[in-house]
Amino acid sequence: MANNTQCFTCHRENNIYTCEGCSNRFCSIHLAEHQQRLNEELNHIIDDYNVFKERINEQKQNPHNHSLIKQINQWETDSIAKIQQKAKDCREDVIKSSQTLLNDIEKKFNDLNKQIQQIHKENDFNEINLNYLRNQLRKMTKELNNPSNISIQQNSQTFISDISIISSKNLKFNKWKQNAITVAGGRGPRRKLNQVTDPEGIFIDKKKNILITDYNNHRIVVWKCNAKEGQLIAGGNGQGNRMNQLNNPLDVIVDQQNHSIIIADFENSRVIQWLNQKQQILIQNIDCSGLAMDKNGFLYVSDCSNNEVRRWKMGEYNNEGIVVAGRNGKGDQLNQLDCPTFIFVDDDQCVYISDQNNHRVMKWRKGAKEGIIVAGGNGKGGNLNQLCYPQGIIVDDLSQIYVADCGNHRIMRWCEEKEKGEIIVGGNGQGNQLNQLDQPRGISFDDEGNLYVVDSFNHRIQKFVTVL
Repeated sequence: MANNTQCFTCHRENNIYTCEGCSNRFCSIHLAEHQQRLNEELNHIIDDYNVFKERINEQKQNPHNHSLIKQINQWETDSIAKIQQKAKDCREDVIKSSQTLLNDIEKKFNDLNKQIQQIHKENDFNEINLNYLRNQLRKMTKELNNPSNISIQQNSQTFISDISIISSKNLKFNKWKQNAITVAGGRGPRRKLNQVTDPEGIFIDKKKNILITDYNNHRIVVWKCNAKEGQLIAGGNGQGNRMNQLNNPLDVIVDQQNHSIIIADFENSRVIQWLNQKQQILIQNIDCSGLAMDKNGFLYVSDCSNNEVRRWKMGEYNNEGIVVAGRNGKGDQLNQLDCPTFIFVDDDQCVYISDQNNHRVMKWRKGAKEGIIVAGGNGKGGNLNQLCYPQGIIVDDLSQIYVADCGNHRIMRWCEEKEKGEIIVGGNGQGNQLNQLDQPRGISFDDEGNLYVVDSFNHRIQKFVTVL
């Protein structure tokens, strides 16, 4: 666009054009020169990108040339040198001490040998003399075989500096933006596919699709990433106990082996599997409130009425399963639970349980007879060392425990052996603003570390974006 002002280069005032990048004005001649300089700069940038691409290719083809590999190799060399020097010093100490010992034993031997020769020559000896000589020989033999003046002592404190690799991908001391994005629901408690009513559990797949237990609509819906409404994938045929119906489902997970969904069909007291619109009841007569699956494909179910968690081997549901937590009656002792809800299982098959009415999170190691308190356990309350009816739970690679503190309308993070947790989102009172929650239930993370929260009484799913 021509402007009646001066050219930045020659200061002429005719036919002036503005560069949108630098906002300077040029005549037609110098505008061309300016564009030529921009082209030259672009070519330089392209050359720099090509050089960088070559570096990437070189590192991919020669991974052992990585600077950290060189540091590891140097550590190995230095450590071996330290070990070899230490071994050399110890060998010299052993030889020196052994020579001293041998000299002492040899002196004793020579003295005793002279005594033998003397009594043999004089032929003046009896049983006492013989027993004495035998005992002395035994003592010298024992001393020679097991020297008392030297031994090896291993120090538990290493003199070699230990190293380990810390990948930032595994570090999850994340923070999240405090104002959430509503990614599902939020349009009131109704039955339309752009609505959810008192949602409970949630499952996020690798494509960021959100599976939701739509509790009071008796269905499971999936919201594709950035979708405006959900799609029905289970239930939705009214409240009931027929095979194609659900009755207040509480939780849902996906079996990665066959991509079926497994549902805690709470009011029907069953765990049911849906695969391509075909249903199969896996477990019956169980007040299932939470589901989890470990890396080996074992299915874990919390039973809030029997105050226990059981495990089943995938495909073998014609038995009572194995109790892995609880089953010692309702109570608040370390071997008891009181209405367990959501559960999480780590790679070591440790089971983390939201012990709802005890206002705590319990960790039961594989094969343990009782659990340990890893969050809460200080009575019902809103202090940082307390929980109030905990619900959804996730444990990350650093054993940090994320829990939906339902009655306090916040999500907390606890580290094992810490007396207090920290609020990561919510905690701004009960409400429907973007920085507030109302009875949060299930929680989940996507691969980028974004946090998804089932904001149950606001009838919506909230996404809290991680702060890089």
